[in-house]
Amino acid sequence: MQMAPFSEAVSEHVWHTRYQWSDDGRALEPSIESTWDRVALAVSAAETHHRHEWRERFRAILGDFRFLPGGRILAGAGTARRTTLFNCFALGTIEDSVSGIFNALRESMVTLQSGGGLGIDFSPLRPAGAMAVASNGVASGPVSYMQVWESAVSVLETGNLRRGAMMATLRCDHPDIESFIEAKLNPGTLSHFNLSVLVTDDFLRAIEQDGAWPLVFPLGDHAVPVGGELCERIWPGSNVPQRCLVNRRVPARLLWQKLLQAQHDSAEPGVLFIDRINRANNLWYCEHLSTTNPCGEVPLPPNGCCNLGSINLTRFVQHPFSEHPSVDFGGLKAVAAVATRFLDNIHDVSLFPLKAQEKVAHASRRIGLGVTGLADMFAMLGVRYGSPPCIDLTRAILRAVRDTAYRTSIEIAQEKGAFPAFDRVRFGASPFVLDLSRDIQEAIAQHGIRNSHLLAVAPAGSISLLANNVSSGIEPILALQGSRRVRGSDGQAVLFPVQDHAWRQYRALRGAQAPQPDYFVQATEVDADDQLAMMSVAQSYVDSAISKTLHLPEVTSVQAIELDLLRAEELGLKGCAVYRDASKPNGERNGPARRAGLGRRGSEQRALS
Repeated sequence: MQMAPFSEAVSEHVWHTRYQWSDDGRALEPSIESTWDRVALAVSAAETHHRHEWRERFRAILGDFRFLPGGRILAGAGTARRTTLFNCFALGTIEDSVSGIFNALRESMVTLQSGGGLGIDFSPLRPAGAMAVASNGVASGPVSYMQVWESAVSVLETGNLRRGAMMATLRCDHPDIESFIEAKLNPGTLSHFNLSVLVTDDFLRAIEQDGAWPLVFPLGDHAVPVGGELCERIWPGSNVPQRCLVNRRVPARLLWQKLLQAQHDSAEPGVLFIDRINRANNLWYCEHLSTTNPCGEVPLPPNGCCNLGSINLTRFVQHPFSEHPSVDFGGLKAVAAVATRFLDNIHDVSLFPLKAQEKVAHASRRIGLGVTGLADMFAMLGVRYGSPPCIDLTRAILRAVRDTAYRTSIEIAQEKGAFPAFDRVRFGASPFVLDLSRDIQEAIAQHGIRNSHLLAVAPAGSISLLANNVSSGIEPILALQGSRRVRGSDGQAVLFPVQDHAWRQYRALRGAQAPQPDYFVQATEVDADDQLAMMSVAQSYVDSAISKTLHLPEVTSVQAIELDLLRAEELGLKGCAVYRDASKPNGERNGPARRAGLGRRGSEQRALS
């Protein structure tokens, strides 16, 4: 007898309110199976040959929640809704003028209204107090315009179940960096934004040397003021060094301490090791990255975008909670291969909010295949999260997904062509590609590859809850049981009791009174060093980035946070952000989960808020 798809009431609620196709309040899909049928049919439309066969293969991986496409795909594919199927966008470079700023605001609202999350680099905007030559006025600075975006999104989302999510970034040498760091210290401020400081290698060296740090801004066509000091920087909007005027100098360690204190007090802002991000970019030869999607797992160029999907690892555990459980690596690779083609097809069946986004997306054909349910999988195998066996297993699983995705993308390139921006020599020289096995590198050189980037580990908050509350992404189990507040169809919060997927299975097998094994650990019980080790291993097998909260206990000091951030940089992460228990008041929308490595908070609460 076939099992009912939902074992948690909240999961069925999420399907009804977010993913079930309805029109004028009338449900057009009687079951989640109908949703899977709709999505498989829509995505197979990109296939010229063997379309029916691919529809069946897409439908097979969707069944039983084995593959979880991003929410935009589940909600929009094959419907009459004029929405994008892409989760992640970056705004184009903001022009530093009134017309440029408000044109960027318009493009932001169009993108957010279509359902995409948006990364915005505010570094091109003049600092507060700078003279505006054209109007003889005084600039109000990036933080003031972030508040304009915040107000516009608040109006836009009225009555909308999906809340507008944005990432704001600012360079560590921008003259307004201190006000940016302090922008979210007051609870409730800029609640639609996650903030990240773009930390450069030079800044890290200045901290280590306890040196003075110049805060600068491009001079443009303006004359050098009398006594003005100039330097050169690669500034957003240009790939060549720009003449910059030194506004002032501050002690690097003092600025660093302000950032650490803000993270301690409010979990904001995170840091992005932006030079590493650009060095590691597979498209280093034709892109400059200065922001990410809201949860940070996809660094993006101006007008860049990416679609996402996660393999549910709990569906590949054989004989869970037994003496000899195992992972079905054959099944995992089979699903990863079909999922790679599924996500590539999204480029050809999706609408784009803006023509510029469509152009950039098709040049690279970025996709973000990831995993979810990792911690639940560990529990089902009897492995403690963060332990050496856990690290080894994570390495084996993500290597299998990585290699399968790259091999599949090469096969698709042989059939349909490589992505337009592919350069055989320069792409082959990127650090991530050079870490692939020799046979994959040679296949790329011979045949090309369909997608510039293939992998990203997203928070997968709402789709993990849809799949009967499996643990999100590569996070530890947040709680074995408790309650979740989600929005109902009328926009009002509804409270549901929830159990973690693996915990529910364990108790069904062993009884409600069975003692809790030591391999069932929750996020607050995993040591920071163990979390960082997990993040480092995961990042090494992902060409974009990973979403993982660095959860810290309430008693964590500013000095301990500093050590964690520096350790994250040493381990090769592309960024880091932390959440210290009680660093946000109860009810704060962005909640306890953060992007780190690029970990980011917001994945648990915001996904369904």
